[in-house]
Amino acid sequence: MKASLLKGAGALLLSLLAGSVSAQTIAITGGRVALGDGSEPIDGGTVVIRDGRIVAAGRGVAVPAGAQVVDATGKWVTPGIVAGFSRIGLVEVDAVDAANDVEARNSPFSAAIDVSTAINPRAQPIAVNRAGGVTRAIVAPGTARSIFAGQGAVIDLGADMNPITRARAFQFIEFGEEGTRNAGGSRAAANLLFRNALREARDLGLRGPIAGPGGQRTATANDQRDLPLEDLPNNRLLSASTTRPTDVLLTRFDAAALVPVLQGRQLLMVHVERASDILQTLALKKEFPSLRLVLVGAAEGWTVAKEIAAAGVPVIASALTDLPNTFEQLASTESNVGRMRAAGVRVSIGMIDDNEARQVRLARQYAGNLVAVARVPGSTGLSWGQALEAITSAPAEAVGMGGEIGSLRPGRRADVVVWDNDPLENGSAAQLVLIDGIQQPLTTHQTKLRDRYRTPTEGALPKAYDR
Repeated sequence: MKASLLKGAGALLLSLLAGSVSAQTIAITGGRVALGDGSEPIDGGTVVIRDGRIVAAGRGVAVPAGAQVVDATGKWVTPGIVAGFSRIGLVEVDAVDAANDVEARNSPFSAAIDVSTAINPRAQPIAVNRAGGVTRAIVAPGTARSIFAGQGAVIDLGADMNPITRARAFQFIEFGEEGTRNAGGSRAAANLLFRNALREARDLGLRGPIAGPGGQRTATANDQRDLPLEDLPNNRLLSASTTRPTDVLLTRFDAAALVPVLQGRQLLMVHVERASDILQTLALKKEFPSLRLVLVGAAEGWTVAKEIAAAGVPVIASALTDLPNTFEQLASTESNVGRMRAAGVRVSIGMIDDNEARQVRLARQYAGNLVAVARVPGSTGLSWGQALEAITSAPAEAVGMGGEIGSLRPGRRADVVVWDNDPLENGSAAQLVLIDGIQQPLTTHQTKLRDRYRTPTEGALPKAYDR
């Protein structure tokens, strides 16, 4: 059987995708296929999906017998957009505490906070950005009274109640101007606070035993390195017999949450903008060699790009921070991302401090702008393939999930979007969105309002409009 593309203003439908959708074999044929790995688009390509995973993608790919065929002739086919840095699912109304879970201003905890427990898959921005082609997002908490914000997650934007792809994917900290304020007023204090915290974590890790709920399983410091992330101290209770010094600054749970960071089992995502802050962050690996760093923001990253590349640290950068909006962004330039990539930095696009709770779909607009920047004399931008990579596989790679999401390479989760035109152009729209091979609704609160009032009939309007 075949599902066909409705021409004109219609949407791409997979009418047979119901029930055990993940068991379906689907072939999307005839489209302009972009793999999301930095390569350029392939005309007349085919994408084959089976059991919610990519089987093959490219030109000359055979359509399996019995596959449900979607004709995408004249359309573009790409991996779903991966929001490189976001707070999506954490906020409905910024100014209403009950609808904002980004930061915990009055909590005694910091590093131990697990943001995955606060994600609301029914938050309105989820549906809006899903309709905009965003299928996964890297979600970070915000800092409040410490440089440590807590543990971020990778989520999907599917229309179900199970959004978590990977909980506790990274620890997020602020090391620039905001971190300075939270640490007491100086970068020196923030740096010292971080070193002290990791030393407290190290001391705690050396003090076993670590017991699970009910005490049914224990682990000493020596065998912690062999445990999976979910069994490490950030998800365990310390034995009541374990004692700690009285001069510690972190709660026991916060210190325990930093043990996997210290051991290199959990990423440390650091927001830094200023070049000197970037270098100070890279220098942390000399004292704590197991740290796995990811830089976020990095407005002045181009000025120290060689050092970042040499350290092998990925960057999730703000795409078009091109003005000295703060003292830590004085060297901002629209060529930042392009210059870092040219220097060998593994760079992707995020949206920190840029409406990252609601409009992560703008990442594709930013990626398109970087393609345009490449055509400006004296500027450095990205090719089309590189720009798509910066919003698909590159952020996935930055958080260690490139083998699962972000591209149309075989074996990846089938997060696929069919567009009516070039997805890096503002006027383009998603016509089909699959997450794990499952078709997603493209309706939002806004589209429902549009449809309700576009062609009102007698009695369809509220009474206030009848006057």
